[in-house]
Amino acid sequence: MYKPTNLLIVDDDPAISKVFEKLAKQEKWSSVTVHSGEEAIDVLNRQVVEVAVVDINLPGYTGIQVLEHVKKGNIRTEIVVITGVGSIESAVSAIKLGAHDYLTKPFDDINKVTIVIDKAIEKYRLMQKLKKMEGMDPDRTAYEGIIGKSRKMQEIFDLIENVAPTNSTALVLGESGTGKELVAHAIHSRSKRANKPFVVINCAAMPESLLESELFGHKKGSFTGAIQDKKGLFEEANGGTIFLDEIGEVAPSIQVKLLRVLQEGEVRAVGSNDTKIVDVRVIAATNKDLTKLVEERRFREDLYYRLNVISVPLPALRDRTEDIPLLAHYFIKKYAKKMSKNVVRFSVDALQSLQQYKWVGNVRELENVVERAVVLAADEAIQARDLPPRVLGESFYLNERVADLDLSVYNYKDAKERAFEAFNQAYITNLLRQTKGNISFAAAKAGMDRSNFKKIVKKYDIDLEEYKKRK
Repeated sequence: MYKPTNLLIVDDDPAISKVFEKLAKQEKWSSVTVHSGEEAIDVLNRQVVEVAVVDINLPGYTGIQVLEHVKKGNIRTEIVVITGVGSIESAVSAIKLGAHDYLTKPFDDINKVTIVIDKAIEKYRLMQKLKKMEGMDPDRTAYEGIIGKSRKMQEIFDLIENVAPTNSTALVLGESGTGKELVAHAIHSRSKRANKPFVVINCAAMPESLLESELFGHKKGSFTGAIQDKKGLFEEANGGTIFLDEIGEVAPSIQVKLLRVLQEGEVRAVGSNDTKIVDVRVIAATNKDLTKLVEERRFREDLYYRLNVISVPLPALRDRTEDIPLLAHYFIKKYAKKMSKNVVRFSVDALQSLQQYKWVGNVRELENVVERAVVLAADEAIQARDLPPRVLGESFYLNERVADLDLSVYNYKDAKERAFEAFNQAYITNLLRQTKGNISFAAAKAGMDRSNFKKIVKKYDIDLEEYKKRK
């Protein structure tokens, strides 16, 4: 597969070029060096380049002209401009034209140079991923409704393929929101029982007495409210599969009955002396550590081994981040269709925020976030502002303290003023943090006049030196 050049170095100063060449070698980036704007444009027209670091003051075609050529020609290369200490206004102009970032020479901190280029490479790759996802039908990457192309999910799909044709009991393990029920359904759908019932019950959703009746049935008059005989779910699932979700929550008395079903295939309804034979495959799931529960004598050891014939451990979403864009686009398609909205993609900032978030609630949380974003999206692209503050974190200008303000104690006018003040402070301080206290660069990123930006900084008594000292 053809790989793009990671770094194009464009500088007429051999000493500066050598700095980047040495850095590229150290970071294992593939690189090409040229010494004029004309040469840079020639390279950009002939080959794919992820990032170009371009000196603004080049002989012939200037760095700004190279940047304009990239933007007008719709060339998918991120530009980082290089400028001298006294040429900061040129760097600001470059940012306004679409440059990713700028570097000031001489380079006092080579780590900062590495970080800037790394972020530019990351942005380029996200843009490519976005382009690829927009042209991809997520349904074609689904396995029985489970979305994932990562190695870990491919291993799960292979395991399902091997497990499904058997009658073995399976135990699906994983955090909440990882898709345990989808996996159970996939096993059933690929089995010889696919045309028979697939019955689901959440064992944590009902009290012990009701759960026993639901699972095994009851006889009329066996307890208050039992006005007629009732079949249990094991009988309903006869010939098919029963999925026992949250099996770790089952009481010891019911554990005994479950063990009987697994060992002998027998069920006995509440209030009955008779047993019935059922042919049911059992798939259980839990987000708890059953081995620990066994050690604490809260879960029967013999039942644990009966359930854990085949273990299917599902990875957390944070451990398969390469699947996040695919899942996110699948959910965009799902909810845009449901809401009849023309929302088809994410902005780079939005996708970057999704990939950097930890996803404690896993795929279920991601689905909820995308559904919310589709509701809020003003056009065909979901922007970072459409995502919840907890997902954006410090990577976005508006920080959580604005959203967390309790404004209900004020009248409308005062509440509006306080919210605006909190927004200004959060927005400005985050910009200054990103730009290391550089007023010109921060104002350019905000799309504001420098003097107006400076007035806001002064109004909130923000110490610029504090941000300039931060690494």
